[in-house]
Amino acid sequence: MSDRAEVARALVRAHGRTYAEEAGIRLRDTPQPLYRLLVLSVLLSARIRASVAVAAARALHEAGLRDPRRMAGAPWQRRVDALGEGGYRRYDERTATMLGDGAELLTERWGGDLRRLREAADGDLGELGRLLREVPGLGPAGVDIFLREVQRVWPEVAPYFGGKALSGAARLGLPKDPDRLVELAGDAEPAVLAAALVRAALEKEVAEDTLRRAA
Repeated sequence: MSDRAEVARALVRAHGRTYAEEAGIRLRDTPQPLYRLLVLSVLLSARIRASVAVAAARALHEAGLRDPRRMAGAPWQRRVDALGEGGYRRYDERTATMLGDGAELLTERWGGDLRRLREAADGDLGELGRLLREVPGLGPAGVDIFLREVQRVWPEVAPYFGGKALSGAARLGLPKDPDRLVELAGDAEPAVLAAALVRAALEKEVAEDTLRRAA
């Protein structure tokens, strides 16, 4: 096994967990888990610690705001309070508004079902990204997050890494070619590898730990 393959596999063994899993989302190609992933992607795309975004996503779920209808129908203050419960206080008011607006858009345009948005893109990754960017609060970084995670249940997206994951690859001395990364990581799912690479990009300690394990 090449040194780079050992690095990729050590990374996955130690840090291979998707952000959806961390947020308690059992991802399936059904409306509610897909929506929860979308909300998580909005939260993660702000300049805030990933652990706080994950906690806020859990808090929204526990508050019952787990589908577009409930999110849009909830009072604004309820959304603010739920975000605060998760520690998401710096951006709570603005994010509460964006989540409400996004839920209304999804309900009115896609019947609350992101699978309809997927169908409209018809396998075109560029068009899928463009449609996702229409959701309030979901800019290019948020779209990258959503696509990295959703490739687990939308296979036409895979392998998808995005800029942040590829930065993690560079930090570890791994190639930036998606197909080569998948090859090096063996049987690891692309979504799991991508999440681990993001952690290596965001946390110097993850990269150092991985290189130590692979040595």
